[in-house]
Amino acid sequence: MRKGYEGTGPGAITPDGCAVDLYARLPVGAEPDVIAGAVPAGAHILELGSGVGRVTHPLLERGFMVTAVDESAEMLERVRGARTVCTPIEDLDLAETFDAVVLGSFLVHAGDVDVQSGLLNTCRRHVADGGCVLIQREGEDYHTNLPRERVDPSGFTVRIVSAEPVGDRVNSVHAEYVFPDATWTQTFLSRPLTKEAFEEALAGAGLTVDRYLTDDGTWVRALPVR
Repeated sequence: MRKGYEGTGPGAITPDGCAVDLYARLPVGAEPDVIAGAVPAGAHILELGSGVGRVTHPLLERGFMVTAVDESAEMLERVRGARTVCTPIEDLDLAETFDAVVLGSFLVHAGDVDVQSGLLNTCRRHVADGGCVLIQREGEDYHTNLPRERVDPSGFTVRIVSAEPVGDRVNSVHAEYVFPDATWTQTFLSRPLTKEAFEEALAGAGLTVDRYLTDDGTWVRALPVR
């Protein structure tokens, strides 16, 4: 397990504390619609941190080609219909470019600034001329509106229990996922990013904001700097 990351519950747990069986149960959210609205029809998408394919599969159903990348072989075993690559994202170098690169799941908030830089450099390295990078950010109150919970219509509860400072402007976040028949927890490191800090991190990787795709600013379309 990576230092500062932990997960509990049934089934395999990835190095960053994610439970494979949990992510296989989670419903699809708005992510596929946001992505589909920001890239050309039929685009070849590089999805970084695909997990079990929760977003991958709806994108495939919409006619996109997807290359799914994840560091967990157990996660990628659940992906169907997409090319898969098992590697840490920051190490990825496919020597090819894509119409769109997607960095979801708040991965841009990595606690380690070197990892954050590596993630964004991977995005820049793989986006084609004329292509775009789509990045999912945490909401403004992600670390302050605590504790909070959401009951999903399908019958499970998500709780973000705490976000405790651990130094270097990084918080240790603890989350719980409670289903009628099982409970999973995850503890992970997250670096809150103001809009200015986020855009500065993009600039360091040769990317610039094209537009914010959602009213809350959690999804961003970025372009490579020419």
